Amino acid sequence: MTCNPRNEPAFRPPAEAGSVLIQTDTGCPWNACAFCGMYRDTPFESRGLDDVFTLIHREALMEPDARRVFLADGDVMARPYAELKAILDELAVRFPRLARVNLYATGRSIRAKTPFELGQLHAAKLHTLYLGLESGDEPILQRMAKGESAADMADAVCRAQSAGLHASVMILLGLGGQADSDRHARATAAVLNRMQPRLLSALRVVPVPGTPLWRWIREGLFRELTEQAVVAELRLILADLAMESTVFRANHASNVFPLEGRLPRDRKRLLDELDHLLASGRLDTKSPGPMPFSL
Repeated sequence: MTCNPRNEPAFRPPAEAGSVLIQTDTGCPWNACAFCGMYRDTPFESRGLDDVFTLIHREALMEPDARRVFLADGDVMARPYAELKAILDELAVRFPRLARVNLYATGRSIRAKTPFELGQLHAAKLHTLYLGLESGDEPILQRMAKGESAADMADAVCRAQSAGLHASVMILLGLGGQADSDRHARATAAVLNRMQPRLLSALRVVPVPGTPLWRWIREGLFRELTEQAVVAELRLILADLAMESTVFRANHASNVFPLEGRLPRDRKRLLDELDHLLASGRLDTKSPGPMPFSL
């Protein structure tokens, strides 16, 4: 169920498909990333606590036994600590069987909370923070107007996980284009090795009409990776990873080939599958190949 009385677009990760979705905010407070079209036409608004509590009460009447809640939208972690704690406390009262609350976050919104505050939020059943690293390469992040550095995002993930929270980190295959694919892959793996996220998702960058990235491609300023090169880039990242205990997924609709496993346990199997695919002759070596109709 989705509590969204204004019919604003609400986004959630695929893993949250079965969670109760409560839209405490609309849009994204940053909303400037060159590759992202999710919130382009949605002005950011952080709803007042009274409105949020009304949404929670309404949803609890329909799904009183819910165990998982996802708070939308783009960076709910950016709310002040006191507001976020109040929302979590209200959820615990209204959903007596609640086990966890998950949401999108950014490095800056995590770093804005003290270690004590992060620990208190975790104690109030905040569980997984979804964060887009996108790339570990600083020039690529600057070009894509990410608005924060890889170093700051790594620090944020380390802080969050030290407080008991789980970080689900997303990276974008192909974000460096043809010119910077190798640098993107190696820098991304290096930052992930520092983060040691509990969950890691690899998605392929998909040009969205109206975004700066889409215009750069049309103007010949950014050359997309071929289907073969995207898979090779993913293999390079996986080969450089030194994870201690991470669930890895590359099964988003944007990906060329679905992969899933636990690192380091399944690292060899994943690399073998990619090697088999790269040697199969089935991949497009001249274009990005088919893209999903929707994300």
